[in-house]
Amino acid sequence: MNQQLRLAAVLILLAVSGPAHAADVALPPFYQSVASIAPNGPLGSVVAQEHVATSLPGAEAWRIAYVSSDVRNRKTLATALVIAPQGTPPSDGRPIVAWAHGTTGTAQNCGPSQLVDPAQDLNEYNLIGGTSWTDFGVPAATQFIREGYVLVATDYQGLGAGGAHQYAIAATQGRDLINSIRAVGSLGLSGGSRSALAYGWSQGGGAVLSAASLKSYIEDKGTAFDGVSFQGFVALAPHDIAVLMPLDATTETVAPKVMQGLSQSFSNNVFNFTHYAMSMWAMPAAFPELKLTDVFETEGAIAINEIFTRKCMHSAADTVNFNFGGNYQSLLKNQPENSVAWIKALMEGSVTPNVPVAPVIVYFGSKDVTIDPVMGKLYREQMCSLGGECGAGTVAGRTKSFYDAWCFSAPLC
Repeated sequence: MNQQLRLAAVLILLAVSGPAHAADVALPPFYQSVASIAPNGPLGSVVAQEHVATSLPGAEAWRIAYVSSDVRNRKTLATALVIAPQGTPPSDGRPIVAWAHGTTGTAQNCGPSQLVDPAQDLNEYNLIGGTSWTDFGVPAATQFIREGYVLVATDYQGLGAGGAHQYAIAATQGRDLINSIRAVGSLGLSGGSRSALAYGWSQGGGAVLSAASLKSYIEDKGTAFDGVSFQGFVALAPHDIAVLMPLDATTETVAPKVMQGLSQSFSNNVFNFTHYAMSMWAMPAAFPELKLTDVFETEGAIAINEIFTRKCMHSAADTVNFNFGGNYQSLLKNQPENSVAWIKALMEGSVTPNVPVAPVIVYFGSKDVTIDPVMGKLYREQMCSLGGECGAGTVAGRTKSFYDAWCFSAPLC
């Protein structure tokens, strides 16, 4: 079948099937029930929880749903996995460690806490020992529990608690990260401790950088657990779109060129293109002034909406590859429209250029290729110029394959 006929066949199937909704994706009962709960109450309030069996020595675990908010401070719900040492917290409490996962996808069933036996050490899709179609678990969970930390791993909004996932909008995921810590504190699992550390990779690395710069949000009063005190942040292969932008990026002349540049830089293979397309698909959920058809041809907008509301990262990339092959760039418009609004939104959803509230360590692996390490370099230079405490390093191979190798030797751990 030639490419034109294949595209026509795909569009006919999409037209027949109609638009996809969260309800079209099968979810475990806990997440089905959470989707009907309104996000009312203070930030970090736990609105639902269920016990999760775990084989981690000396640990107990729960799935929770809690109140968060997005980049424009609209209340949302997010789900998370919580793992704590068994027994009553000691008199001085337990420090909270928050994990922010990398890309798993955009559909409602892409939250890592939904997997069977999610409370375990990091289990990675791409590694030989991986046992699932996605990454799940928490890096070094066994050792953290042994050392007396309580862990929380947010799924982020839109990955099990209703609403469209605002994928790679770091300002939203950073808020989800902060509120996951408040949720753990509100459950009493940290005892009297308000000390916290955040670490994350890729999408989660962006969330970590964003959280580090949200000083006023962290200091908000009237939350479910006020007074969280961050001791540090560890970001692995993080993204920071705003730091890449030229000073005149929001002008009518430059904005279209920047949009084209972003498109080209992520279109070198179908895997990277899927990351980019998911990012563009997610933007209108946070910024309603944007439309998919600003960036995609009408056929492309229909196709990616069907794919990304139903499938997680790796199956989505396979679907794009199967249906469009090497012609996947045909889904994009040659010239994006409404470029100034898109650039402004991309910057608003990125890392705020504020001094971090605690030291930040940035790591990139020597073979990380999806996120350009220049983002980490520019972020570090920007934050250090503002007076922040910053460090950086590299590890051999892809960053996410080496969490345990550095985590307990890094200064903040």
